[in-house]
Amino acid sequence: MAEREIRRWGDPVLRTPCDEVTVFDAALAALCDDLLDTVTARDGRAGLAANQIGVGLRAFSWFVDGKSGVVVNPRLVHLDGEQDGDEGCLSLPGLWFPVRRAAFAAVEGVDVAGKTVRVEGTGLLARCLQHECGHLDGQLYIDLLDGDLRRDALRAARRL
Repeated sequence: MAEREIRRWGDPVLRTPCDEVTVFDAALAALCDDLLDTVTARDGRAGLAANQIGVGLRAFSWFVDGKSGVVVNPRLVHLDGEQDGDEGCLSLPGLWFPVRRAAFAAVEGVDVAGKTVRVEGTGLLARCLQHECGHLDGQLYIDLLDGDLRRDALRAARRL
């Protein structure tokens, strides 16, 4: 178990869709431990996708309101309502922009042993689930911005 270095905006791994996990072994268990260690070391940050630590596999960790977990091969299965709020990302440190997300989100996947899991929630957890699933598809939250706001975000990202 270890805290891993976060890949930053501009690293191609962040723009590459991640592969499904097909082997559930000690290497996957170590990856999941590292995802949890890294997200919980980040001062209450909400989530961390595997590609943010340079691993192109579909897995993410979450840490919201003192609860944490890992989801392997996640897929968003239900979204409902809307919420507005500022969003940030460990791969774009210090940048926060307003992003509209679903107010409720549910993700289904498996745990490190391949057992089915479902994580669902509202508020920050809903935002986190959507954000991390986006990462695994090669998306960053600034991709969801429009117009001048998107231009400002890209300009700020280039300065990092």
